[in-house]
Amino acid sequence: MNSATPSPRGDAAHTSGRVLVLAGILLSAFNLRTAVTSLTPLLDVLGTEFGFGPAIAGVLGMVPTAAFAVAGVGTPRLAHRLGLERTAVLSMGLAASGLLWRSLTGGTGGLLAASAVALAGMGIGNVILPPLVKRYFPERIGLVSSLYITVLQVGTILPALLAVPIAEAAGWRVSMGAWMLMATVAMLPWLGVLRAERRPDSELARVHDQAVVPGDEAPELGAAAPRGRVWRTALGWGMALMFGMTSLVSYAMFTWLPKLMVDAGGSAAFGGVMVALFSGLGLVAALGVPALAARLRNPFPLALAGGVLNLGSFAGLLWAPMAAPVLWVVLLGLAPLTFPLSLTLVNLRTRSPSGSAALSGFMQGAGYGFSCLGPLLFGLLHELSGGWTLPFCFLALCVLVMLAGAWQACRPGVLEERW
Repeated sequence: MNSATPSPRGDAAHTSGRVLVLAGILLSAFNLRTAVTSLTPLLDVLGTEFGFGPAIAGVLGMVPTAAFAVAGVGTPRLAHRLGLERTAVLSMGLAASGLLWRSLTGGTGGLLAASAVALAGMGIGNVILPPLVKRYFPERIGLVSSLYITVLQVGTILPALLAVPIAEAAGWRVSMGAWMLMATVAMLPWLGVLRAERRPDSELARVHDQAVVPGDEAPELGAAAPRGRVWRTALGWGMALMFGMTSLVSYAMFTWLPKLMVDAGGSAAFGGVMVALFSGLGLVAALGVPALAARLRNPFPLALAGGVLNLGSFAGLLWAPMAAPVLWVVLLGLAPLTFPLSLTLVNLRTRSPSGSAALSGFMQGAGYGFSCLGPLLFGLLHELSGGWTLPFCFLALCVLVMLAGAWQACRPGVLEERW
């Protein structure tokens, strides 16, 4: 057969290999937030079970951003050694084992440690999915990225919706442990990919061999050393504050919105529905903001709109939470448009891959470091004051800091000019 004419068998192998990778990417994406939103609607139940108060609930709320920050620093080195595919297996293995451990734990310490293990796995997944898309679907990066972001949102919404109903029907251990099954299923396509790559004649082996270089199994995560230091620039700090304060407010609300709804007279199940609505609305901004930001010379009005939405939702949740709870949560869910704006500006405010890698690393490292304090301080302020006024004043202050950062981040210019 002429080598220029592809065989049907070869085409089928090519297609089946890419389908296997796509299944791995989408199933992994589904599992990147299940440990967060399967827990927060049950914090009151767990507090009663293990005898902890708002301080420990706040610590549980800060574990996700802490785990994501650590994973962001450590995952590239791990992937350079193990390879993207093996690291994907490890990611879902940690997620599954942490979720199982958390459902079986007998105390607060185990709950914290198991959450950290599960979220470390999910944090690793945050880092490796984009380069996996780039490696296996270079001609369809936009499409596949949109697919996995959509699936990630579904995996954020469903645990929040189902946590309380499953707990009422079968107990909180089943409610939290059930998501371990999804993480286990997500390992299977990656094990199939690894098996296929051991066959020298397979399409996946060819793609893998073309991508890697001697001594580096994940060159997609590498970048040349930057010429300057991001932390010495107003742009770098502006990006870190915009990203960090956005994440701080979001994770404070992930943690405390269910309790706020219950205290206002709603049911625990209603609190879970509100968390699901809050998280689902993030998809609206994720789909619309990047294209809009790319058309604006200075996209600060977008950040300002996010700040106004936040402040409006805070006022409603504080002074009349059950008058129009869906409206307040819709405003709250639309407000974090500064999250996709931050990710978009990483490329809009840099010229080179090394510049974007340096800016992204500083923004996410410092930003997640700031955001760790959100759920904890919100809970401590609630415990100290006995109400919600002081915690919401704290979040309002964080929104103002976010806007100050956005003012610097959105100004025209690129990082390389400021080094």
